[in-house]
Amino acid sequence: MIHKPDDMSQKPLRVRRLTDIEGRQLQQIVRRGGGKTDRSIVNWRRSMVVLASVGGNTVEAIARLVQTSPDRVREMIHRFDEMGMVSLDPRWAGGRPRRITTDDETFIVKTATARPESAGLPFARWSIRKLADYLAKNEHRQVVIGRERLRELLGDNDITFWHTKTWKELNDPLRDEKLDRIDEVLESHLDRRFAFDEFGPLGIHAVKGSSWSQKTKPQRLRANYRKLSGVRQFHGCYSIVDDKLFGTVREKKGEANTLAALKQIRSMRLDGKQIYVILDNLSAHRGEKIHNWCTKNNIELCFTPTHSSWANSSVSSDHCASLCWATQTIRTTPCSSGRSTPILPGETQMRNIPM
Repeated sequence: MIHKPDDMSQKPLRVRRLTDIEGRQLQQIVRRGGGKTDRSIVNWRRSMVVLASVGGNTVEAIARLVQTSPDRVREMIHRFDEMGMVSLDPRWAGGRPRRITTDDETFIVKTATARPESAGLPFARWSIRKLADYLAKNEHRQVVIGRERLRELLGDNDITFWHTKTWKELNDPLRDEKLDRIDEVLESHLDRRFAFDEFGPLGIHAVKGSSWSQKTKPQRLRANYRKLSGVRQFHGCYSIVDDKLFGTVREKKGEANTLAALKQIRSMRLDGKQIYVILDNLSAHRGEKIHNWCTKNNIELCFTPTHSSWANSSVSSDHCASLCWATQTIRTTPCSSGRSTPILPGETQMRNIPM
């Protein structure tokens, strides 16, 4: 755009009023001189234009002072009015134009962190070669990029090559319905809520003891490597309103042991009114005998969705494990012969401990 020379009938173009900070910075630049680099020289010339305009000089006079055209002086003044001190620094675009835009980079990162199966590809993980080929030929957004540049770009975004971990996908068609029912039970039926889960298998092994002995010479017991007592399963129950976790050590899981645990829960409310038990959908929890007994004794089983054990966080494996070790239900006790005698199943029935 070509500007006409200033007319005497019009008000001369002049830079806006400077702030105290801007005035001091411009003075320092002009007094310091142009310097040795091209950037400092351009900065000095633009500062001269602004200070000369502040002093009331016309555009033509400023153009003769800095040896440029009047149009360029007008452009500098307008840019300073809009941008301030930032307009004094030159912004040269060095090198060739950028081929990978910010949107392209975002698309590359999103594609690299997604599973190839989501893009309809018949492999489970990306390699640099496969990712570069897909980016150059996909239908959504074509990005042509070299392998080494792609590797650098992923590194700049903190994306590295990791081994995948196993995971489970929620495939229960009644997922939302089950979760809604659990939420309703937890919110409405305050004193009738229980949770149930198993923890195991637990191995029978000796627990370290303590005693007074000479330094660096602890007392030692003969190790017992023959484990003839098998394993145990801990059936844990939690009364949500009472905040009490109790349970029984049993030899194995199964429909009979699940029914025994439900009878323990039923004994916590002897009034015969409806109670609600939250538990996962293990096959040992869904037998016909269990269903008939629960219907007869006013117990509603609220099953969590498949692979959603977090929905029953009130009594998880961590809670059961804490109770097992806190009460020492799974341990062995050394006897006078030096051998270990395991505690038998059922010795800790209905042991209530506030958690």
